[in-house]
Amino acid sequence: MSMVTLPGLKDLIESISRERNLPRLAVQSAIREALLKGYERYRRAQNLERKQFDEDYFENFEVELDIEEEGFRVLSTKTIVEEVSNSDHQISLDEVQQVAPEAQLGDSVVLDVTPDQGEFGRMAAMQTKQVLAQKLRDQQRQMVQEEFQDLESTVLQARVLRFERQSVILAVSSGFGQPEVEAELPKREQLPNDNYRANATFKVYLKKVSQGQQRGPQLLVSRADAGLVVYLFANEVPEIEDEVVRIVAVAREANPPSRYVGPRTKIAVDTLDRDVDPVGACIGARGSRIQVVVNELRGEKIDVIRWSPDPATYIANALSPARVDEVRLMDPETRQTHVLVAEDQLSLAIGKEGQNVRLAARLTGWKIDIKDKAKYDQAAEDAKFAAARAKYQAEQEEDDEYEYEDEDESDLPELEDSNQEELELEDDSFDDNDDE
Repeated sequence: MSMVTLPGLKDLIESISRERNLPRLAVQSAIREALLKGYERYRRAQNLERKQFDEDYFENFEVELDIEEEGFRVLSTKTIVEEVSNSDHQISLDEVQQVAPEAQLGDSVVLDVTPDQGEFGRMAAMQTKQVLAQKLRDQQRQMVQEEFQDLESTVLQARVLRFERQSVILAVSSGFGQPEVEAELPKREQLPNDNYRANATFKVYLKKVSQGQQRGPQLLVSRADAGLVVYLFANEVPEIEDEVVRIVAVAREANPPSRYVGPRTKIAVDTLDRDVDPVGACIGARGSRIQVVVNELRGEKIDVIRWSPDPATYIANALSPARVDEVRLMDPETRQTHVLVAEDQLSLAIGKEGQNVRLAARLTGWKIDIKDKAKYDQAAEDAKFAAARAKYQAEQEEDDEYEYEDEDESDLPELEDSNQEELELEDDSFDDNDDE
């Protein structure tokens, strides 16, 4: 049997396996595929008989590596026929019976079809390098995909490796003893108080494991995602893990629109056990539990508030630390509310550059207007709302009439939805800044 020698094959497999964190078998498989592609290209270049090589033409060929001897052979599986019409896929019964008299028509035999070392060896080496690099990348991406797919939306320990443009490239591992994999922390997912110096370690939230062939790391991680806060509390508060206390809602502004305002999170908690104080459980004795979370988030402000099924109570709690005198649910349908506070509580309720009320609105899902109790004219506000409500209902009725008249309903203005969307936009109007 002839063989094309590949000096240094053994060392090549070892070094690729080490550098790319791939098992040796995966590297061997990539090399075999690359050599087969090299053989295919060689045959196409040598195609003097002008044969038609379609896409599946070389499917019956394979490459066998000889690691000890440092070389490889090309093998072809051929079908035994009476008369050969394609020598790449078929072999005549007469020819086989000279070696194996018991052979029959329709049987398959595997034959060594390795070309001579000379021309093919040079070409194979050139083509193989290129294809091998691609195959190894594919193998690696596949492994990262399988390894991290189930870890999406969980938290990993990460170490800073380097910086690329505005992104930080981190090393993360999926578990004990597993090799590290690169992950990207883009600018919009970073925290303003973090110091990303080389080898610094952080906990990161795994947002996405990308598929496909894009360059760079496949793992997208975040320090700004609300999921990180949820995980840190769940990790620190045994009652959350035991499902005695549950986190109902989280609103986080990790990258505020102004640099004069720090990152802040509001987290709403609840319990079914009347002997447990859910807020106290999250804060811990003398603030010990919440302090661990605050330290990991580099001093981020965190308000833990009590969830309530009653919207007025929930909204009042959400505006903590401000003291609320009264919550007036003006329009439950469009979720608009007026919150009355004493004059000395106004700026606290609104928060620096509106951050407190913005987060409370996002946490509760209500549009919150903070009003000075002393200057609030209840009758005038009610009249204003009644007029707006009547106008809204009249438009709705008019809208319903259109529906019967117009056959093409697709052009109708969906008043209620657009109104709702406007509210959501108002509550989340600062989300876009997180992505800049």
